[in-house]
Amino acid sequence: MGQATITHAEVSFLAHTLDKPMGGSGVSQVDLILADIGTSDGARGVGFSYVIAGGGRFVAERAAALADRFLHGQPLAPAPAHWRDISKSFNRTGPGVNLVALAALDLALWDLDARRRDVPLATALGGEARSVPVYGSGGFAPAMAPAAAAEQAVAHVEAGFKGVKPRVGGVPADAAMIRAVCDVVGDKAWVMADMNEKGDPSRAQWFCRLAAEHGLRFVEEPLPAGDMTAYRRLSANVSVALATGEHHQGVGAFSALLTDNIAGIVQPDLAMVGGLTPALKIVHLAEALGAEVMPHFLPSLFVHLAAVSPAVTMLEDFPLLEPLFGEHAAVRDGMIKPDASKAGHGIRLAPALLKNATVLA
Repeated sequence: MGQATITHAEVSFLAHTLDKPMGGSGVSQVDLILADIGTSDGARGVGFSYVIAGGGRFVAERAAALADRFLHGQPLAPAPAHWRDISKSFNRTGPGVNLVALAALDLALWDLDARRRDVPLATALGGEARSVPVYGSGGFAPAMAPAAAAEQAVAHVEAGFKGVKPRVGGVPADAAMIRAVCDVVGDKAWVMADMNEKGDPSRAQWFCRLAAEHGLRFVEEPLPAGDMTAYRRLSANVSVALATGEHHQGVGAFSALLTDNIAGIVQPDLAMVGGLTPALKIVHLAEALGAEVMPHFLPSLFVHLAAVSPAVTMLEDFPLLEPLFGEHAAVRDGMIKPDASKAGHGIRLAPALLKNATVLA
């Protein structure tokens, strides 16, 4: 391949209202930031980022400004080189919205690279495609009755998922619900729990000890994500694995989680970390330190990242964005593998939804 120039760097915005609230945070709206990047040799890559619960248009406008300033008309370079060039400009404005905006551009650049080489994204990232187990996370809600949570868990297990993750709040009612889920799941799948940052130190410790008694694989975000002091104290006093990361930004934040033994499982979010380039660094860091990576939802994307390292041990099926995709790798019997016949990440937004997107640049 010869040197190409970026001739097209378009950013669009799409606000999508869900049919019903989802997850422990009751998500009801997802804003999509869409990036479409083309080069002088006719290649094209698409990427996306997202904001949950509104405010995404501002992020899309930021992504459009970054694309115009740093990409349009520039020689095409490897995605990490563009990521470094763009992120240096955040020195006086900080990560925040900037990284969420950059995520869409970075993913599009990785997709572009893989499609120019006519290989799956897994290969472009330096990995070898493999099947990865997936756990079921959708359908659970806070304060769910034991019978309802057990019914949802059974549905996930019957669908082949290798684990289930109900939502908890660090309240006495959690005990009966977790017991009911564990009873119906038995040894057919893992049971985990997500507290969605709702705990305080005493309730988090109480629930983590309950989780250990029932053999849960991990407890996710038992405390507010930014309270590193409380996480250090909790980690030192409980035996169950702690998982966190979906609200963290910057590779440095994950380095602290791992080197301080705060979390044995980290969960990078595509949008919050700023795309695949930093996510790749997090995976390599976790592997070097003997930790696990279970990225925040999007299994059809992160299955490509799993190809790079065995540190990615499970993926999460929480179908927040998948209903918007016209094409994506499917979970089959609780496992997912990249489609070797498709170049790039293989995810395409449903054409009918694209008609509603607003082009910003």
